[in-house]
Amino acid sequence: MKKLLLVLFVMGIVAPMQSQIIKTEELSEVIVYATNYKYLNSIDTKEEASLPVEMLRRKVAAFDVKNSEFYQDDYEVYNINFYIPEGKILAAYDKDGKIIRTAERFNNVNLPLSVKNAVLDRFPGWTITKDTYLTHYYDKKGVTKKYKLKLENGDQVLRVKVDEKGEFL
Repeated sequence: MKKLLLVLFVMGIVAPMQSQIIKTEELSEVIVYATNYKYLNSIDTKEEASLPVEMLRRKVAAFDVKNSEFYQDDYEVYNINFYIPEGKILAAYDKDGKIIRTAERFNNVNLPLSVKNAVLDRFPGWTITKDTYLTHYYDKKGVTKKYKLKLENGDQVLRVKVDEKGEFL
C-alpha cells in the first residue's frame, strides 16, 4: 500500500513536469499602424460619457478603409457611418485611412460630473429628462463637445446647452 501511494505521488509530480516542456515557434511579423491615435487622444477625456460611446469610438479609430470592399485609389475622402442604439458617428477618412473629421451624436448617455453639478447649481429642483451628447472632431481644429439637455420641474420644461466643462452656452 505504501509503495502504491509512493508511485502515485511520484507520478503526480513527474507528469506535470513532462507537460511543461517549452516549445518555441517562430511567429510571423506583426505590424501595428497607429493611424488614428490623434483622434482617440483628443476625443477621450478623463471623465467619459458612457461605455458604449467609448467602444464605438475605438471601432471608428480601428476601422481600416484600405481593406474595405469599397476602397478605390481614385477617391480622396471616405464617409463611413457607425451606429449603435445609443447613437451614431459619421467619420470621414482620407485615402490613407486617417480620420479627417467626425460628427458624433449620442442620446441619453451618462453625463460627466461637471455637467451634472453645473445644472444642479444653476437649476436646483429641476430634473434632466433627456440629453444629447454632440461631438465634432477636426484633424486641424481639434474637438468641440456639448450637451443639449431637457430639464423639467413639474409642468415647466426648459432646454439648455452645456459644454463638457459645465459652462452654459
